[in-house]
Amino acid sequence: MLTIITHPLVQHKLTRLRNRDAGMKEFRESLVEITTLMAYEIFRELPLAEVMVETPMEACTGRKLSRSTVVVPILRAGLGMVEGITRLIPDASVGHIGLYRDHDSLEPVQYYNRLPENLQEAVVILLDPMLATGGSASRAITRLKESGAGEIKLVCIVGAPEGVGKVEKDHPDVDIYMAALDRGLNDTGYILPGLGDAGDRLFGTT
Repeated sequence: MLTIITHPLVQHKLTRLRNRDAGMKEFRESLVEITTLMAYEIFRELPLAEVMVETPMEACTGRKLSRSTVVVPILRAGLGMVEGITRLIPDASVGHIGLYRDHDSLEPVQYYNRLPENLQEAVVILLDPMLATGGSASRAITRLKESGAGEIKLVCIVGAPEGVGKVEKDHPDVDIYMAALDRGLNDTGYILPGLGDAGDRLFGTT
């Protein structure tokens, strides 16, 4: 299922992120902030367990997360979103999947894979700012499932209908969250209007 998060603060910061005149510092900060704001919706249905806690006054019943969280950014642009999750869940494990898109075929090529154990017991949050063709996200989800992941949530900032359709076709059990669904792709597979190359803007490369 696709969820577009239209909260005013998310949309305000997304506009800053899209701005071609935004410097690297502003881009990085906005990416983290948007991810943090989106997390409140992403984790809305997380199960809780009751626990007893001692306040300075007396004991009372509290609640804590009953499942572990694993954050998996797709390298390299997904790295810029990790802090947005871990600042809320600091004990989350972090794995990495390295993929790049071949500029001629637009197909994903995997070059790195390092994942925590016991994925089947965790909620796995897959991070990639851009959902363009959907090839990289779909490949990463397949890799996570091969490693035992059960519940997977794909979190993007902007996406194209082509990418959403690809992931929904290949992995109908995976929920997709994003801040904006843009109109489509250009001839080279970039999202329009998009926000440019997220990795280059994040790390100051061309």
